[in-house]
Amino acid sequence: MSDASCPRCPAPVGTTELDGETAHTCPTHGAVAPLWRADALDYAALVAQVDLSDEQASLVPWPLGPGWAVTALATAGSPRTVATLVGVSGTSAIDGPVDVLVVHERPGTGLGARCAGVPGEPGPEAFEAPPLVRLRAEHRQVNLWPVSTGSTDVDVLLDLPGVEPDDDGQDRSVLVGEVDGQWLWLVVRPASAVLMLREGWHLRDLTTLGPALVQIGFGETGQPW
Repeated sequence: MSDASCPRCPAPVGTTELDGETAHTCPTHGAVAPLWRADALDYAALVAQVDLSDEQASLVPWPLGPGWAVTALATAGSPRTVATLVGVSGTSAIDGPVDVLVVHERPGTGLGARCAGVPGEPGPEAFEAPPLVRLRAEHRQVNLWPVSTGSTDVDVLLDLPGVEPDDDGQDRSVLVGEVDGQWLWLVVRPASAVLMLREGWHLRDLTTLGPALVQIGFGETGQPW
């Protein structure tokens, strides 16, 4: 695992005593849940992710399609995990190379917003319209709403009311929903690949896959976060 960093930005975190307990602090964001990223992606890193996930599900699209691989693993929180990240990458016939980040986090952690490239968590107004996508996370149906990124917007892709794409070069779609009182974020590149989510995606918790974990391949992601 890498050295601890801030879940909201790339800065390394320090430690300080706060009310008799060790707190991790970011120079910009103050006290935060420390983030650890897997330095090398292999089966040992996957097992470490499962061990660290504790009660916080590490959700992955399952089954992974042919040629798809896990390309990012991270957890945030100490001593208890409060956020997990799993990245997968592959190809689709329509979009070519595709990267997907799945973040499951407690409100206020900040990892999902960082990966999405947005200022913060969505407010109530984000959920006033009907959900854009429905998928399954373990045995639950989850509704997901689009989050405007100021770039290529999900609403534009699906001919829904939204903002026009700008030229910031961030070709991504962001969706957010709620699972058991926690945020579920999906960040998809390229933005048009969000249409795959309408094909009945199923997210599974890595901790429930058991022997099937050995089927997972590993690769490198082209998606920054």
